Amino acid sequence: MRMRKRFTAIAILIPWLMILNAQEQPMWKYQTGGRVYSTPLVSEEMVYAGSGDGCFYALEKASGKLRWKYETGGAVHSSPCIYNHLLYFGSADGTLYALDSRNGVLAWEFPSGGEKSYGLWDYYLSSPVVEAGIVYWGSGDGHLYALDWETGQMVWKYRTGDVVHASPVVKNGRVYVGSFDGFFYALGAENGALKWKFNTVGAQYFPKGEIQKAALVEDDVLYFGSRDYNIYALDAETGRGRWNMRQVRGWIIATPAEHEGKLYFGTSDAHLFYCMDKGNGEILWTIPVPMRVYGSAAVHGGVVYFGCFDGKVYGADQLTGEIKWEFQVEASKAGYDKIYDREGGFREDFELYGPDYLESENKILALGSVLSSMVIQEDILYFGSSDGHIYAVPLP
Repeated sequence: MRMRKRFTAIAILIPWLMILNAQEQPMWKYQTGGRVYSTPLVSEEMVYAGSGDGCFYALEKASGKLRWKYETGGAVHSSPCIYNHLLYFGSADGTLYALDSRNGVLAWEFPSGGEKSYGLWDYYLSSPVVEAGIVYWGSGDGHLYALDWETGQMVWKYRTGDVVHASPVVKNGRVYVGSFDGFFYALGAENGALKWKFNTVGAQYFPKGEIQKAALVEDDVLYFGSRDYNIYALDAETGRGRWNMRQVRGWIIATPAEHEGKLYFGTSDAHLFYCMDKGNGEILWTIPVPMRVYGSAAVHGGVVYFGCFDGKVYGADQLTGEIKWEFQVEASKAGYDKIYDREGGFREDFELYGPDYLESENKILALGSVLSSMVIQEDILYFGSSDGHIYAVPLP
């Protein structure tokens, strides 16, 4: 692969503590009992989401009022999907659940070989997808499972070399999924037969090049990031590389968002948000952000919206990266100056990866970090936060 080194970006210096516009007030927000890392599903008149409290919630889209909830045996950091009348999601108890979307009654459950965490920054569980009556879902036991949508009976399973918390993508009769073993797999959707697999390059301190989240599939090309600091573009048919870009300062976790031939995604420790040409990987612009971006962006009305670990959602002009809008959760407002100085950098007495890095991480999450991907419907932005809330925020 040819690594792209040409930077055409303009770094836009942003006074992060300055209020750009009067902040929109939420249309509603709903408090769960745990951190919300997964992405809400908006379907018809309902919003569905899981929480770290082990519960799965069904809320009325117009009001945020609780319609029903279902309790599992572990944190629900898997984003749901719906097929016919059934909702599917995974739990840290190692089980995939299928619930009746109308009342939350359990239709069936499928236990995997058990869940496990890959480490501190392994924030998500695999999110199931359904195609042609088959539910595809990854597990901490290292398998990708294919299950009958109506009964939960296993059709096939495929074993990778490590935890599968990335979400699968199904396209043209194939299932595409990455693993923490550093390989990206293309499997036959019908029988799980291996079509090809691609090994990431790896990096000095992350030689496996772990793949943490789902790929984007557009025009028969796969786009995904890795803990080896690369974003990759692969031919979906053959698994051969189209291009890659290495960000020298941090992981690329977020699944890229595509709009009008451009890719939008944030990074981990580089604290940058990128706009790239999807055809050749040329960097069109970057902007600095105060912390990591793990969730996927969404483009609406010429603005790219994305959440950040600092407890804010930003809206950037899709052509220039200029910040046009922001929304800050209350926990972030209350605790921002405990971590950031007036210029938007870390305070001198705060060290992100020092000896007390666990305490530092908890302080960051206490800001109401937005790890959720952005969901926009009818000019309303839906997302979850580590402050435990599910939000519905009107867009300008």
